[in-house]
Amino acid sequence: MLLDFFYHLREHRLPVSVQEYLTLLSTLKSKIMPPSLNDFYYLARLVLIKDETLFDRYDQAFGAFYQQIEAAVPVDKEIPLDWLIKEFQKKLTPEEKAAIEKHGWDKLMELFKKTLEEQDERHAGGSKWIGTGGTSAFGHGGYHPEGIRVNGPSAGNRTAVKVWEKREYRDYDDTQELGTRNFKMALRRLRRFAREGAALELDLNDTIRQTARNAGLLDLQLVPERHNAVKVLMLLDVGGSMDDHIKQVEELFSAARSEFQHLEVYYFHNCPYEFLWQHNHRRHSERIETWDVIRKYNEDWRLIIVGDATMSPYEILTPGGSAEHHNRETGAAWLQRLLDNWPRSVWLNPEPEGYWPYRQSIGIIRDLVHNHMYGVTVSGLEQAMRHLSK
Repeated sequence: MLLDFFYHLREHRLPVSVQEYLTLLSTLKSKIMPPSLNDFYYLARLVLIKDETLFDRYDQAFGAFYQQIEAAVPVDKEIPLDWLIKEFQKKLTPEEKAAIEKHGWDKLMELFKKTLEEQDERHAGGSKWIGTGGTSAFGHGGYHPEGIRVNGPSAGNRTAVKVWEKREYRDYDDTQELGTRNFKMALRRLRRFAREGAALELDLNDTIRQTARNAGLLDLQLVPERHNAVKVLMLLDVGGSMDDHIKQVEELFSAARSEFQHLEVYYFHNCPYEFLWQHNHRRHSERIETWDVIRKYNEDWRLIIVGDATMSPYEILTPGGSAEHHNRETGAAWLQRLLDNWPRSVWLNPEPEGYWPYRQSIGIIRDLVHNHMYGVTVSGLEQAMRHLSK
């Protein structure tokens, strides 16, 4: 926890050195002060902060850190078991991870059902029961190469093939401006200008021509305003591993919103299935049938799918393999329907391209989209827009 406190101060731009941190640890071990929060506050400030102009910034950082700890520890001051397990979580070696058996989809579902029937109490650690930590295929906070995460946070391994909990996602912000300029310039390669609507813009050349024909009598000529007539349907992956790419996707989304007059946006999680949604806070109550979306937008629209394609291969290739619900048809089948309906389509992947060869699911998706997967970089966007403009 003290190490987290050290990094927390550094994140708040406080010049705390490693030597000062070690001095604080040494002072705490000497037992020269009672173990109270107030005394720790003054001791840490005395040891770590050498410039009194930084006291206010230290106060803010300390308060924020205390709120995090207070939220993690209940009012009765009893440290929860889950918190201790997360702090002292077992670190498995690559050899130990490789030795853990993969059950396969059918056997995994069968074992999960059987374990639910047999287990009647909470469990921590181990390799069989539903619990926290350990190497069981069911639970959270541990490690298994193919498991079901049950009602808790991921340990960061991203190996769960199904998640049993209700999760809330946040809509991407389309008003972000910082860092979007390069994305805008790349997206402008996809343009098809047209003049439609009321004649409001001056046509200078035609005005000069008509004025000359009228022996110098001014004859104003107006035309409809010229705008980009390209129609873009954008599907955005949200939640899970996409949380690592929120800022990047929001910049892309904001740039697309400003560049394309005709832009429709839907959300999905990991892989498109039989329904999509337009508002994440209402994704359980206002689902939209994917067939309805396919029927609504004709082939004049360009399809842009944005997602890291990082998931269990079961989510793409197996009926019922979705992490969140039982899908009757595979994700690959639904993705193929989208590609058939919109031949001009691309998949934009915010995951760094150096990781692509090591993600089996990325390779599968890349094959399904006929290699039209591009990185969310200026170069990747330019390549994608050139493909869509053909």
